[in-house]
Amino acid sequence: MRQVLKDTSLAAVSAGFVAVLVAFTSTIALVFHAATSLGASPEQVSSWVWALGLGMGVGSIALSLWLRIPVLITWSTPGAAVIASAAQGVSLHEAVGAFMVCGGLMALSGLTGAFERLMNRIPVALAAALLAGILAKFALLAFAGAATHTLLVVLMLLSYLLGRRLWPRYAVLGVLATGVLVAWQQGLVHTDTLGWAWAQPVFVAPHWSWQAVLGMGLPLFIVTMASQAVPGVAAIRTAGYEAPVSPLMSWSGLGTLVLAPFGGYAFNLAAITAAIVLSPHAHRNPAQRYTAAVMAGLFYLLMAAAGAAVAGLLSAFPGTLVMGVAGLALLGTIGSGLATALKADSHREAALITFLVTLSGVTLWGVGSAFWGLVAGSLSLFVEHYKAPKPDGNLSP
Repeated sequence: MRQVLKDTSLAAVSAGFVAVLVAFTSTIALVFHAATSLGASPEQVSSWVWALGLGMGVGSIALSLWLRIPVLITWSTPGAAVIASAAQGVSLHEAVGAFMVCGGLMALSGLTGAFERLMNRIPVALAAALLAGILAKFALLAFAGAATHTLLVVLMLLSYLLGRRLWPRYAVLGVLATGVLVAWQQGLVHTDTLGWAWAQPVFVAPHWSWQAVLGMGLPLFIVTMASQAVPGVAAIRTAGYEAPVSPLMSWSGLGTLVLAPFGGYAFNLAAITAAIVLSPHAHRNPAQRYTAAVMAGLFYLLMAAAGAAVAGLLSAFPGTLVMGVAGLALLGTIGSGLATALKADSHREAALITFLVTLSGVTLWGVGSAFWGLVAGSLSLFVEHYKAPKPDGNLSP
């Protein structure tokens, strides 16, 4: 613990807070919608926040301290959309059974090493392009907010540019402070939503039905692994870290199995918010950057304890502020990802296709653009290089 405190900096605390702020404010409404679509009561919705916050907090802290690299665990955002769309005719008890099936499949993929073997076959250029495509969407939203809140976005951008010049380690913290002050002055912070209540976990016994398993459990597993696990691993590797993928997948599955009856429907590696704690903004020393993820884990635990009050607090901030902070914080990661993706001539076109398909946001059969970007890039790489002539005129095997 003494070493962790020594390694922690104000920038790490700031990065951890921003990552949690972005994670909760950007998708908490979708999680609430998923829970209420299953007929969850207000007490059960509060339990979902508790379970998700507990799983993300404990997972982020434990894994980051164990590996000494930034590992951020989050809920499955596309999974919440799957739950909401598949909720008709499914009871909350049957949904919990489907969540546990998803968790079991995730744990199995980690224990067998199948997912890690797949990740080891993905070229670094494609992984970097995939990550850049995911993050670029948030950067675009950050600047698109200028259409409705021009002064807020412009002043946040100016704060970022000045911060990068004068105090680069705390540039993102300056953006956050500027955004809050400007939003407050413009009356965009809605304090009427604020309130306080401790979370109370509510146990829901699982029931299993083949309809819920096939209609919700399997799609939840597929979209979580395709849309979050792949880019999550890509984010860690693009940042220059090596992590044992199989244990991370196993933990995600086991965490889901334990907390599913309380509302922890699916956990996995973060990608978008992970880029914030993986960025040099979080800590100038890569070896001490794990503390940003530890700080994020502590903030997750605080939000888990707050329960239903979290929604009121986070909804007080305007969406433009949240997206602005996220987008500006991710600029450096997007730039380095594109530089890595487009560096080698042999992978450049495939990486570009991966980036563009991912950035498009296309969804097919309930699977998001991150998966299809990787498929398109891999197909391009295969067509371009399969049995292509080598420089000496021979054909590759």
